[in-house]
Amino acid sequence: MSDMTLTRRLPDLLIEPVVRMALAEDLGRAGDLTGQACIPEGARMRAVFAARRPGVLGGVDCVRLALLALDPAATIELKARDGAAFEAGAALVEAEADARAFLAAERTALNLLGRLCGVATLTRAYVGAVEGTGARIADTRKTTPGLRALEKHAVACGGGVNHRFGLDDAILIKDNHVAVCGGVGPAIRRARAAAGHLVKIEIEVDGLDQLDEALVERPDVVMLDNFSVGMLREAVARVKASSFAPRIEASGGVSLDTVRAMAETGVDVISVGALTHSAPSLDIGLDAL
Repeated sequence: MSDMTLTRRLPDLLIEPVVRMALAEDLGRAGDLTGQACIPEGARMRAVFAARRPGVLGGVDCVRLALLALDPAATIELKARDGAAFEAGAALVEAEADARAFLAAERTALNLLGRLCGVATLTRAYVGAVEGTGARIADTRKTTPGLRALEKHAVACGGGVNHRFGLDDAILIKDNHVAVCGGVGPAIRRARAAAGHLVKIEIEVDGLDQLDEALVERPDVVMLDNFSVGMLREAVARVKASSFAPRIEASGGVSLDTVRAMAETGVDVISVGALTHSAPSLDIGLDAL
């Protein structure tokens, strides 16, 4: 559990374009009409971003960058770093800024912070569910378009590990690749002939017969897709008994109710699309001081 408490940091260079795009979307063609109409020019505002529910922090720098984009003179105090657990009522960020700028940035900051805290919090729940088994929880590419770097960062904040960031990260041969290539063996052989020496090859198999065929070709990773717990146990035994033992990933049908039993079969990694495609946003509010 100790590595789950490490604070994490994503470079501003990766966060800022997302924040600015979200701000531009919200400000539209004429800016915040309500703020311009109701808030006196030059008025200042102090406020705190406070958690309404317990969770794990992810994306706190989105708040900082959203405020600074609209008020470069804003003063911002981050009360915790990404990866830290917090309780309901916790102050996550305190800031003072031009009131018009603060209120114009509010929704973008809350949207991103709530979304990423939700991903980090759900990931922490999965990681906790498999504690002691040796299995690691990984994300997938089932991310919100445009938010992949931030959502995968949030997974890491929750104690998970990142799968591929993109198609150019590694070779992952899935069922449709196998179908086009005419089988598991031909697909792996074609991949190995094309891959550079630093490129790993993973093959998805949907049955024990495909697993046996894959082991002959010595891939770096085998992904056991939608295997029952019993099939996972048998697959792990076959891999460990083979002359070449790749890393074993399980995927499909994973939930908080099933993940512990899957982990106890001896697989190395369990990939969970729900971490990013189904995580609910965490409830975080802005309270004026």
